[in-house]
Amino acid sequence: MTYDVQALRAEFPSLESGIAHFDGPGGTQTPRAVAEAMSRTLLGPLSNRGTTGRSESNAEDAVLAFRSAYADLLGADPRGVVYGRSATQLCYDFSRHLAKTWVPGDEVVVSRLDHDANVRPWVQAAERAGATLRWLEIDPATADIDPASVDAAITDRTRLVAVTAASNLLGTMPHVRAIADRAHEVGALVYVDGVHYTAHEFVDVAELGADLFMCSPYKFLGPHCAVLVASPELLESLDPDKLAPSTNVVPERYEFGTLPYEIMAGATAAVDVLAGIAPGGASGRRERLRSSLRAIDEHELRLRGIIEEGLAELPGVTLWSRAGRRTPTLLITVEGRDANDAYAFLAQRDVLAPAGSFYAMEPFQALGLRDENALRMGVAPYTDDRDVERLLEGLVSWV
Repeated sequence: MTYDVQALRAEFPSLESGIAHFDGPGGTQTPRAVAEAMSRTLLGPLSNRGTTGRSESNAEDAVLAFRSAYADLLGADPRGVVYGRSATQLCYDFSRHLAKTWVPGDEVVVSRLDHDANVRPWVQAAERAGATLRWLEIDPATADIDPASVDAAITDRTRLVAVTAASNLLGTMPHVRAIADRAHEVGALVYVDGVHYTAHEFVDVAELGADLFMCSPYKFLGPHCAVLVASPELLESLDPDKLAPSTNVVPERYEFGTLPYEIMAGATAAVDVLAGIAPGGASGRRERLRSSLRAIDEHELRLRGIIEEGLAELPGVTLWSRAGRRTPTLLITVEGRDANDAYAFLAQRDVLAPAGSFYAMEPFQALGLRDENALRMGVAPYTDDRDVERLLEGLVSWV
């Protein structure tokens, strides 16, 4: 099936602005179907969850549909799908849940490749528990996790390994399964940040070896929220702090307060939009997602290649996204130039490619970069060839 990017773009009212968006790693544009799902849910009738009346059933249906959609997207059990306000919030919550059983002498492993949302919560939880912190280091030559550091960091005392499936800064996709296998050999849990990965790859949490996996729908066409998946058995084994009258049922006991049914409906609609981009005749939503994400991947990597070819022609450019396995996200610096100037120059031409560290302070420091000196460009499913031409034309004019 041919990837029809123009048909897809027609579903995004915001693209009528004329802006060429390369800020997808920070959050994608929203298709009409997502906004309509949220509006329908809010306009209801809608009340708190239940089964007595139609307004209660509408809320209940929104929750169940959300769990089903993200089970299909991630290859998970619907009973293990936890809603969260953000990936940062979920990581802080689960760092507290898991750290309840840590004691001095235990070890926690985090990665220099990660967004700080999958670093600082574990660092702070380890400090409170008196646990020892160890690091998976970056090899600057590959912008990937150094395999030698995996064996050095994970020991018989390791309780948890936190690692990204794809760097939001560099696009690097480390070999998560190899890291997970090593962690599981010593009985440690593996917490995987899939926020950037899920926007570009077909996810199978079991194949990755993730015990806990989180993602953020607003990175792949949905509203601002987050999702964590784990096996129901693992969720049953943890003891979260919660209000006394609130349910102890999994996964609800991890979702504090009344859920935002309209956001859950929008997040469900985002999965359905993804499943319909290039289904290729597949039956079942998960198989349609597999087909669509394969087509999205081919489209995005083709455009990434065009950008890389254009960057290679520019004087003074260093491309830091150089791992063998990576998403269509590129980070560059230009010798003697401030990336914030490029950001502003491109924005004047309605091309949005932000500069900064994007909360990925560990890889920034590991690579010796400064916040104001790097420009990030990310390709999304709706990016087309003309967007890429405009980006490169702008960079040529700026350089």
